[in-house]
Amino acid sequence: MKIKVYRDHDGMKNSRYDTFELEPKPGLTVLGALFQFQQNFDDSIAFHYSCRGAVCGTCAMLINKVPRLACRTQVASLLNGDLKIPLSPYPAIEENVEWDSKEEVLVEPLPHLPVIKDLIVDIGKFFDYYKDIEPVFKPADSTPEKERLMDPGSIPELELYTNCILCAACFGSCPIDDSDPEYLGPAALAKLYRFYIDPREENGIERLKIADIPLGWWDCKFHGNCRRVCPKDVPPLIAIAKAREQLEKEGEDL
Repeated sequence: MKIKVYRDHDGMKNSRYDTFELEPKPGLTVLGALFQFQQNFDDSIAFHYSCRGAVCGTCAMLINKVPRLACRTQVASLLNGDLKIPLSPYPAIEENVEWDSKEEVLVEPLPHLPVIKDLIVDIGKFFDYYKDIEPVFKPADSTPEKERLMDPGSIPELELYTNCILCAACFGSCPIDDSDPEYLGPAALAKLYRFYIDPREENGIERLKIADIPLGWWDCKFHGNCRRVCPKDVPPLIAIAKAREQLEKEGEDL
């Protein structure tokens, strides 16, 4: 098999693709293939990784035109066609790059973020939007002697959104973030909704109003790519739909 990797050291005008042939072993991940590329072909290749266990979210990349975590994506599954995900189109996944999906794995940087070098992108804008939603717990009561108790019935919905690892795969898959770079994006909105539904929170509907702007809840067109690519199955679309419903209800009650 071959791994075909996007390279960019000096800006888009000098970008290229390098290809390296390797023997796939059972359990080989795309991240493992990149290490082989680095050790045996070109040690100057740049990519991010950390935990190698699908926990930190650092190694999100565009793999065979789908945003994925390189550390958990099996090469054999890609070559067998087992990991195909239908996505709503946007330029990054429509760009014509010649590669044989049965023999090659195509690895590119995550879309919608500036490329620093090769597969490393500047994640700053993604985290700026995350900071904009004020992701800090604001308790409704004074500090307790032990812990804040919570109704167990609230936990399942809350866990849907606390599972987000901020890998930005949803951001890289979102057609709205492609056409409107100022859109807060699925991850930030899902995290904002997570604080709204936390029963220990003080602000309630005021939380939702943080993103009650054209580039917040109301900019989503419900393409669904965010849910399809999320490695933790976080459903931003459900959060966005429920937030809109609550804000509309709030407006009717005024």
